[in-house]
Amino acid sequence: MVEQGGKTGEASGKEPPRSSPTRPPALRDVLRLPVGEPVDLSSYSSSRIPAGPPDKESGAAAATLLAPRLAALQERLYAASTAGDRRRLLLVLQGMDTSGKGGTFKHVIGYFNPAGCRVRSFKAPTAEERSHPFLWRITRALPVPGEIGIFDRSHYEDVLIARVRELVPRREIGPRYDRINSWEKSLADDGVTIVKVFLHLSYEEQRARLLKRLDNPDKHWKFDPGDIEERELWPAYQRAYELALERCSTPEAPWYLVPADRKWYRNWAISTLLLEHLEALDPQYPKGDFDVAECRKRLLAS
Repeated sequence: MVEQGGKTGEASGKEPPRSSPTRPPALRDVLRLPVGEPVDLSSYSSSRIPAGPPDKESGAAAATLLAPRLAALQERLYAASTAGDRRRLLLVLQGMDTSGKGGTFKHVIGYFNPAGCRVRSFKAPTAEERSHPFLWRITRALPVPGEIGIFDRSHYEDVLIARVRELVPRREIGPRYDRINSWEKSLADDGVTIVKVFLHLSYEEQRARLLKRLDNPDKHWKFDPGDIEERELWPAYQRAYELALERCSTPEAPWYLVPADRKWYRNWAISTLLLEHLEALDPQYPKGDFDVAECRKRLLAS
């Protein structure tokens, strides 16, 4: 190691070794919540910029640059499935109302070919869905090989609102965490890359976003007076999320906490997380099982 002032180099008569530039850590390593450790959401800032572009302008530009890379990887993932590759990706979005699940669809998923995406939004279960185990309706919505699936809310509602609103007996909630973990591991074993994102929004920012909806008649369709009632349960929801993030963050399916007060940062972060996971998959175009030269000859002669 070179001492301050470069005196090591002077004493030896040789130039001190040049330090190689350090590569920034992958965003997935920065935003991943520790596996098996208690989670205190109050200790995480919802407006911080833990890594990446420092401001809105550079963030929007960086996100735009990711678009062609995401599109190319999606095409390769789909192409690989035609040759038997069973891999696919599932993005799970969870967060309080106005945290940006819909905005993610508009600004991030828009980079992909919609023909290769399977988007599902989970509302209150129907009578038929309630007659089955809670994971039944989720399993039916999974992406098939080659697809990218996006869940707006998910099976986690069954340990979130179900806990807060006491929709099922409390004794049934506890075992659900283990069932979710086992189910997600089975998906991972079958080739599903699960990217679970918690959009961390502040109480104050949610109020501001709800007020904007009230102030704009064109946004009234997105507002529900029940949103105010849900805000009154904010502490209970935060605790329910902390339990879910703690008990269901596993090596096969960890949780990523994305600060969501800054919409531009949310968009860049989720785009980058998807890019990193798709690059790790590194899907390849399958080779043709035909004679290229012969086919070219026949076409030229036709």
